Amino acid sequence: MTFADLGLDDSIVRTLADLGYEEPTPIQEASIPALLEGRDVVGLAQTGTGKTAAFALPLLQNLDPSQKRTQALVLAPTRELALQVCEAITSYAVGRGIRVLPVYGGQGYGAQLAGLERGAHVVVGTPGRVIDHLDRGSLDLSGLSNLVLDEADEMLAMGFAEDVERILADTSAGKQVALFSATMPKQIRSLAKRYLHDPLDIATPGGKRSTTTVRQRWIQVPYHQKLDVLTRLLEVESGDAMIIFARTKQGTEELAAALRGRGFAAQAINGDLVQAQRERIVSDLRSGALDILVATDVAARGLDVDRITHVVNHDIPHDPEAYVHRIGRTGRAGRAGEAILFVTPRERRMLHQLEKVSGRPLEEMGVPTVDEVNAQRVTRFGQAITTAFGSPQFHVYRSLVEEYARDHDVAAVDIAAALGVMGADDKEFFLSPDPPAPPRRERQDSPRKERGPSPGMTPYRVAVGKRHKIGPSAIVGALANEGGLKRRDFGRITIGADHSIVELPEVLPPGTLDRLADTRISGQLIDIRPDEGPPGQRAPRKPHRGQGPKGPRSSGPRKPRQKRP
Repeated sequence: MTFADLGLDDSIVRTLADLGYEEPTPIQEASIPALLEGRDVVGLAQTGTGKTAAFALPLLQNLDPSQKRTQALVLAPTRELALQVCEAITSYAVGRGIRVLPVYGGQGYGAQLAGLERGAHVVVGTPGRVIDHLDRGSLDLSGLSNLVLDEADEMLAMGFAEDVERILADTSAGKQVALFSATMPKQIRSLAKRYLHDPLDIATPGGKRSTTTVRQRWIQVPYHQKLDVLTRLLEVESGDAMIIFARTKQGTEELAAALRGRGFAAQAINGDLVQAQRERIVSDLRSGALDILVATDVAARGLDVDRITHVVNHDIPHDPEAYVHRIGRTGRAGRAGEAILFVTPRERRMLHQLEKVSGRPLEEMGVPTVDEVNAQRVTRFGQAITTAFGSPQFHVYRSLVEEYARDHDVAAVDIAAALGVMGADDKEFFLSPDPPAPPRRERQDSPRKERGPSPGMTPYRVAVGKRHKIGPSAIVGALANEGGLKRRDFGRITIGADHSIVELPEVLPPGTLDRLADTRISGQLIDIRPDEGPPGQRAPRKPHRGQGPKGPRSSGPRKPRQKRP
């Protein structure tokens, strides 16, 4: 079965071929023809089975680019999934003149309102923000022809049931609905029965994945240490060939160049390469002339090389389906494979989702130690000597060494050491020991002092916290978009139960706090103000926006303070 056999336009089939899609998955085979015929669909499918393309491709084929109105709405439970689906649909829609717009909480309304005003053929959003736009009148769904509920069980579990039902009830009765869910609880069945018309039930096998033979491990590593950790991994992991995944084209080029600078033969493969270059690199990988490939997700699609024993995720993918595709480059045809994931401290929250998608637990591993790296170097040195015994040039060099030893009265072992130095090219053979960890500060018997702000930063209090189900990224997104701030403007962010503390520069651009006055996150007004610290430890409040140290300035002359008797 090919994508052309499913009834898709030739232009869409060509786009899929350019993206590296080779053949449809079971959920795509079952869903695409039904959706092209106009039927409603209820699909039971796990993440990582290709369900995004299953609903996106028929949706794109049925849209009319000449009409400015919103014709399709995709509801997703989280901001991350909404962005992932939006990116996927955009990649499938290349050259079709179709505008796709993400709308989600935590982002300022400005860009979303502008996009809706220009006209978005497809809106991908979270239920809460979609309801906000409907209430504002900025989103018009009167001409909606397609509605997709992606990961419906997650949406209901997160408390979006009323929002989803309102959207379903308030849109045209003649719309086509596609509902996809990893599980089918009674509430999902009830929803489908009330709002879908004679839907086709599709259940696809979710357990069989190429990841079942892949051992998955993860390392927590700060971003600036990734290259050092990666080079240690390359020295201690025993395998054949490796693919290292980076998030961007530029990232692949920079990482491959950095590895070559450290003595590893690495090549980058991304969408900027012409076909002849790509074929040459893949051929070198297959033949063994190349062992390390640094790739983007798109460039690695369809890549099937038996020698690949390791996949390293240098950058964690935001798309769980992309993670499954990545690690599926190894462990092919029942062979064992190794997948290693680099995780920064802030990305640890994504591990559970990746485990759920891949169907296997991820084991935590430590950074290879200096002793482990040096032991491997000794082993490889010995192996290189053993291999050299079989070289056709061995006897030539042996006679030269014997002659040198006789003429200079030098022991053969000293000559061998000198040859080793020549081959090392003045590089240190052993890795230097890691610097000692900074000493831990002794606990004081005195009461614990609050940690002061970072240098040059001032703490601000915002009225959203854990009970509003937000994280640091939501705060950064909202303040950056509404206040015109950059990522470098943010210091530490501490999430409390009902409020959070965020560090911003001591000197903010004029008007920043005014622009943030009406900002909301998850529907909650953030009410940003300088933080005064915990009771009993509050520092004197700095003057701010026309206020003196004792409060607002009076518009009239000050009255002299009277002395108390």
